Amino acid sequence: MRIVENRFRYITGSLVALALGIAFMIINGVSGNGPFNLDVEFSGGTSFQIEIGQEFNNDDIAAITKEITGQAAPQIQKVAGGDQVLIRMRSIDQATRISLIEKFKTQYSLEDSAFTYSDISPTISADMQRAAVMAVIVACAAMLVYISIRFRDIRMGAASIMALLHDALVMIAFYAILRIPLNYSFIAAVLTILGYSINATIVLFDRIRENRTRLRKVSLAELVNTSVMQTMRRSVFTSLTVFVSVLALYIVGVSSIKEFSLPIMIGVVAGGYSSIFLSGSFWYMLNHKPEPVAATAAQPAKPESRASNGPAPAKAESELSKTNVPTRSRSRSNAASGGRNARSSYKKAKKTKPDATV
Repeated sequence: MRIVENRFRYITGSLVALALGIAFMIINGVSGNGPFNLDVEFSGGTSFQIEIGQEFNNDDIAAITKEITGQAAPQIQKVAGGDQVLIRMRSIDQATRISLIEKFKTQYSLEDSAFTYSDISPTISADMQRAAVMAVIVACAAMLVYISIRFRDIRMGAASIMALLHDALVMIAFYAILRIPLNYSFIAAVLTILGYSINATIVLFDRIRENRTRLRKVSLAELVNTSVMQTMRRSVFTSLTVFVSVLALYIVGVSSIKEFSLPIMIGVVAGGYSSIFLSGSFWYMLNHKPEPVAATAAQPAKPESRASNGPAPAKAESELSKTNVPTRSRSRSNAASGGRNARSSYKKAKKTKPDATV
């Protein structure tokens, strides 16, 4: 697979998912529901826990709560292993609280001891939001330091953090798209995915480090592609195993478990995607330096200028000496034959000289 060569396609796919999440945030904000479905822990409000003591339907509880409080979307959750119900809503005043308690008393024949409620102020919810953001920042910073020290390459650490931020942002986008309640489980889900995703990224970078010593003659893009292909099967099987396990929790779990397992499944898919298609490409983009066009065009002219201005290379001199050998041998043979001809002419003249005297 040409993963590095097609890196902009994979990055575009992630940007589309993030843009879709931003669009849903804007639509939900304009419609008055808020960009996110903030739970009581993040928005502030009132939480009721009622011991019903008999079988009940969540729809009936929701209808009574909407009638008394006038709120359109209270959160109704049946507590597992008992006949209790947990109601979360925006803050209500004392009179509304008393009216709601009296209504449930009449409907289900309950006593005062069956009701437990608590108020969460907006100040506490703001502190929770700051704590969630700080937890993500501290986790990313710690991972950046760890990876940079382990691989002795700050660019590998930077590429890992870019992939982790991608996973966290994709998860947050789907919180807005699917209107998953933003509560305590959100912090746990984000940190879980950050820890899971960094594991697959470290495996890839470790393989890149090994292949840099084995495959010295290949290009940087081929190095990344080879390393990704060597670790792809492991990443896919690990992500698939985790996804199936969390899917089982989502199917058989109660409402609170589903609110935690659904973001985890989304994060597992996003983490597997970034580990295979993005983290190696990010590292390549941080290391790749395009060659200047002027320097590339001037390279063929360098040998010609050295040959014209300087002395001839040794190889050329040896070839020239080889070509001169036949010429010297021919001149020597010609000189020898000329000498033999001169001696024969002298002998003939010496023989004919006495006859001329007589």
